[in-house]
Amino acid sequence: MTQQEKIIPVVIVGAGQAGLSMSWYLCREKVEHIVFEAKTACHSWDDERWDNFCLVTPNWQCALPGHPYRGNDPHGFMVKNEIIDYVRGFVASFNPPLREHRAVTSITRHEAGGYRVVVGDEVWHAGHVVIASGAYQDAVIPGYASAIDPSIFQIHSQDYRNASQLPQGAVLVVGSGQSGAQIAEDLFLENRKVHLCVGSAPRVSRFYRGRDVVDWLADMHFYDLTVDNHPLRDGARDKTNHYVTGRNGGHDLDLRRFAREGVGLHGTLATIRDEVAHFAPDLKENLDDADRTNADIKKSIDAYIAREGISAPTETDYVPVWEPDGGNMPLDLKAAGITAIIWCIGFRPNYRWIDVPVFNGANKPVWRRGVTDMPGFYFLGLPWLHTWGSGRFSGVSRDAAWLASQITGKDVPIA
Repeated sequence: MTQQEKIIPVVIVGAGQAGLSMSWYLCREKVEHIVFEAKTACHSWDDERWDNFCLVTPNWQCALPGHPYRGNDPHGFMVKNEIIDYVRGFVASFNPPLREHRAVTSITRHEAGGYRVVVGDEVWHAGHVVIASGAYQDAVIPGYASAIDPSIFQIHSQDYRNASQLPQGAVLVVGSGQSGAQIAEDLFLENRKVHLCVGSAPRVSRFYRGRDVVDWLADMHFYDLTVDNHPLRDGARDKTNHYVTGRNGGHDLDLRRFAREGVGLHGTLATIRDEVAHFAPDLKENLDDADRTNADIKKSIDAYIAREGISAPTETDYVPVWEPDGGNMPLDLKAAGITAIIWCIGFRPNYRWIDVPVFNGANKPVWRRGVTDMPGFYFLGLPWLHTWGSGRFSGVSRDAAWLASQITGKDVPIA
């Protein structure tokens, strides 16, 4: 069948909060466009989060364009159903030109200029393309997982929902970033025996000196810091997020307290052979580094309070409540009663369907504030695209407005 080519000024790929924010601005500027989504709008909040999932940033940071948080708990943390309602309300507020269940399978340069976008049996010619599909497409599971005895249930964090989903017995949670630490707590609160492989993720306190740490950092303009001015520059994009939780009003996730209460802590998982897990000798180092990061954040807040002459309650320095004794001894999974493994070691982006020269030698997209060297080709919604909030409810609106200004050729004010 001959593919009939259709012409449109702008194609947006992905209908998460980034793609929808882009659409909001283009709708306001009356720019014709279409949003293609392989599944449904913002499906990841519903399909790839566990039942007790909640935001780790306070509700006041939810600031999608024209759709700020208007609830009665700005310093609380929306739970999963509330997040879904918030996003659906955003979609309903402006009725984007959305095509769900329409996966983009190929993007190439068009011989007439612009880009050729293939969607099923349709071909579109677009002058501008915004890739807003995110950086979390392919779940990371190590190759040796396939050799583990099939009697041990395995699942990735994106497919975990609750403890009842797993067979009875102990659980090995691999990875201590935001998902791993929160899932470990979720299981522990369900009276499951948990073993947690602790990686290099940093931690941050939920509250400090009378306020949420996020509130302090906002006043300190941390969330306005651009990647160009970050001490790590582009390296900021490779840093793991700090673990903390908004569950039950928000609290610290102190892995040392987990250990004191019965969670088995181990170093970074090296491999599993013959149902025996082997760990790197880095448990103490990882715990100490996480605490050091938290202490440094507190020191920066202390300095800000002193500099601005702010009256705030004082707090004593953190004292570790538990110290590891080893942490790298092998663990016989079956002897420990482990019947399930949850892989919480992240995702890899999948850009194999894009045949446009916007990637470096490591197959990572190259941009400046989302704008690539290819005219009319953009990325949106990626971590530290411009600021810390670029991939989040708090900062994606600013990035979308900027890209809308690149497309329209005029200044587009932030909503």
